[in-house]
Amino acid sequence: MNELEVKASKLRAKSQESRVKSLGAKSWKLIMASTANIRSRRSAAQLHALAGVEREIRAQDSHYRRKYLREFNQAFRSYDSLLGSAELQTALYSADVVLIGDYHALPAAQRHAALLIEQRALAGDRPVVLGVETIYARDQHILDEWWRREIDENELRQRIRFDLDWGYDWAPFYNLLVTARDHGDAIYGLDCMPREDLRKIGARDRHAAAKIAETRLRHPDAAIFVLFGESHLAPGHLPRELHQFMPDAKILTVLQNIDALYWRAAGEPTHKVEAVRVNDEVLCVFNATPLEKYESYRLFLDQWSRCDDGPDFAPTIYNLIDSLVRFLQINRYSPHNGTQPKFLVDMLPEVYGGASDAMLRRLLSRKGIADTEREAMLTDVEERGSAYLPKVNAFYIREFQMIHAAEDATRFLHQACQGLPQRLDDESEKGTAARAGSKRKNPVDDFYVRVIEDAVAYFGSRVLCPSRPVPEDSSTLSRTACERLAKAAIRGDKSKSESAARDLGYRIGSQIYDAYLAGKVAPSGLRRLFLAHLNEPGLARKVCATVIAKLRAFARS
Repeated sequence: MNELEVKASKLRAKSQESRVKSLGAKSWKLIMASTANIRSRRSAAQLHALAGVEREIRAQDSHYRRKYLREFNQAFRSYDSLLGSAELQTALYSADVVLIGDYHALPAAQRHAALLIEQRALAGDRPVVLGVETIYARDQHILDEWWRREIDENELRQRIRFDLDWGYDWAPFYNLLVTARDHGDAIYGLDCMPREDLRKIGARDRHAAAKIAETRLRHPDAAIFVLFGESHLAPGHLPRELHQFMPDAKILTVLQNIDALYWRAAGEPTHKVEAVRVNDEVLCVFNATPLEKYESYRLFLDQWSRCDDGPDFAPTIYNLIDSLVRFLQINRYSPHNGTQPKFLVDMLPEVYGGASDAMLRRLLSRKGIADTEREAMLTDVEERGSAYLPKVNAFYIREFQMIHAAEDATRFLHQACQGLPQRLDDESEKGTAARAGSKRKNPVDDFYVRVIEDAVAYFGSRVLCPSRPVPEDSSTLSRTACERLAKAAIRGDKSKSESAARDLGYRIGSQIYDAYLAGKVAPSGLRRLFLAHLNEPGLARKVCATVIAKLRAFARS
């Protein structure tokens, strides 16, 4: 996949030409170096993770070699300019037909389509109609029955054979249908058989174009939104067919998370690029990373190959952990503690999914985990999709959400670099293992340990998912301010103390990531932070003070 080998290249040509011409050769080289460095640092860990996913996908799915898919991958390699929210809305509101690229395995793609439809409908100047690839045109009568509320969600799902003929997540697609029914004038199925035969894919494009043209005749004043597989949206595919059926219509293609454009945008100085203008007829929005896309697809390939209802999340978690290990230059097989954790390879966690819920509950019960802790874990899973349990060194995942899975993988690695201290503490309490040193009793130590743990976890999640939103308050901290926050938090109840520690930790983690991105801290320095044994009395407080002092020095330099 060429997108994984994107190297430092020219700055955006059209958007910066005027600025570049006014610069001397030396300044130009500095800008090039800066862009390349930002892209390299933002992308390093993601590329490690993505390489592993890509190998597995290619082993199971050879379709990527097809000419039709190569044409799509080669069509969008660069962009003209960045787009803000206002410019994106202007482009969407001026279009008669909006073709939205769908990466079927990624729920964020369907959710974003629903958001665009809702926003367009709320503008109130034109009615909105939705067309979807997911439903065959032959099943329009079933869709109409659901639209009229004559059948419920379950009957719709069964009669359109969603799970048999499509097989991706139902919930985000159904949410899209509900959004269109609540805010639009109609929904139409656009696809036809055979989906499995790529030799007939051109005929499917022509069929879909004809159906979209029919839709415009039925709804001449409407803004028509179409959600179709992204590979269909190469200029010579569905857009070309549609222009032949509707030569006077203004057609806009909205791509989502295209690899080459994502990696190029990773070199932009801005924290998060929301969208780019590829050309006058094509935009690309970013709501997920390539790693999130392909991990989602790999999970479906695994589920389909095993012919059961639950995906195996273990390879995904192990891949995220391995990518962080490579990023931090950790030797997984080191036989000694010191600058490396001892035999990290032997500390990999168990991974449980929804299908093994009962098994995990039995494990927690055997380990003596209190009911309140179990409920807190389940609450985390409901809110975040996953949770890491240090006392049993296990993951529980119900839904793969990249940001939270990356954060949990980092929490494991941080614990493993310290020898899994929470699990050892738990065993020591029961007399099943002896441990050198004393267990933390001081609430000040506990608070600072949580701060460092949350700072490291947030940093790791940003390394694997750079587009994660930054904390609302990202100003540089002082040691005095940190001590003041710690005292106030300790005086509060446990939940308030944990919330304050997390807010402070995320804030510090965000600043560590900014320092890394600026080239002021190397992976070797970050590895030392992971290896600091925070269970030693007073050490977490010292580590926190040292980190804050260095961050302040970085900010001044």
